[in-house]
Amino acid sequence: MGLPWGGLLLFAAFFLGSCLGSSPHSLRYFYTGVSEPGQEVPQFFLVGYVDDQQFVSYDPNTRRHFPTVPWMTEVDKDDPQYWEWNSQAARNAEQTFRVSLVTLRKYYNQSGGLHTWQLMYGCELRKDGSKGGQVQYAYDGRDYISLDKETLTWTAADVPAQNTKRKWEADPAFAQGRKAYLEETCIEWLERYLGYGNKTLLRREPPEVKVAHKADDDNMETLICRVGGFYPKEIDISWTKDGKNWMQDTFHGLVSPNSDGTYYTWWSIKIDPKDRERYKCRVEHDGLEKPLDLAWEEPVSASNLGLIITCVVGVVLLVAVIVGTAMYIKKRRDGYKAASTSDQGSNSSGKGSADAIQQA
Repeated sequence: MGLPWGGLLLFAAFFLGSCLGSSPHSLRYFYTGVSEPGQEVPQFFLVGYVDDQQFVSYDPNTRRHFPTVPWMTEVDKDDPQYWEWNSQAARNAEQTFRVSLVTLRKYYNQSGGLHTWQLMYGCELRKDGSKGGQVQYAYDGRDYISLDKETLTWTAADVPAQNTKRKWEADPAFAQGRKAYLEETCIEWLERYLGYGNKTLLRREPPEVKVAHKADDDNMETLICRVGGFYPKEIDISWTKDGKNWMQDTFHGLVSPNSDGTYYTWWSIKIDPKDRERYKCRVEHDGLEKPLDLAWEEPVSASNLGLIITCVVGVVLLVAVIVGTAMYIKKRRDGYKAASTSDQGSNSSGKGSADAIQQA
């Protein structure tokens, strides 16, 4: 009932190298088999993700594995057989899922209906350099069985899943192979993919942060810290009061994607207006050289803006007048000096006119 992992292990051995940033990175695969009433052959879907970006998929019509991002075509240079091997592994998985759906209906005493059999497996590299990995199965949207790779045992979520647990644990090599894949081969794959897609996956887009203000009906007010345009997804946002983290009366939204691949989110806090200046939104992200602390600033009103523009224009005009006056004076002085020099030149043969001029 297990999936044919031999193909994955075989071509994973070709990958070497690393090009990592400080953010955590992950490699995940998602398999789904669906059997519907009246459907002779169950449907099968397979997608792969590096971090939050889908990079491969499987077409059940052509029965081919194919790239979903431009940078994955780089693998052809290193391994011309990559797509063929992956396609065969996916076809094997598709057949295994069909058999599993039939077996699972027997375990649950089901005669028909709509049923799903799902698998998620993958690994991650964390910020501190540690590694992790998971293998989890679900039936009809509920946990079914998962691997404890430290003890090399399978954890069954319910009584029917005990059947699968006994079957898989009767073959110790199955769990050992999964552990080896998660801790070694999967990490090598992840590092290789990050190398191919480094311009996208390892880029750093600093967040744009704005603090908005909203008056509430209970004589309180809400400060909203809007953070957008950042990548990677991992970000730390908090409210501080007098420089210390403040969790009371804080709320936040999900980190959601923008159309350009960056992310946005928000954090709010309800405060007493008289303490407004004591609160700041703190944002920490790989795209920032240092943490950003931002307080709410009262926007410039139209009247104040007009006054500011008037003052600026006045200053500009004043500077122009001063510069013009200075140039005029300089020009007059230069003209006087030139005239004096000319007079002295015409009387250079005598000292009469020069002697007649005395200092005051």
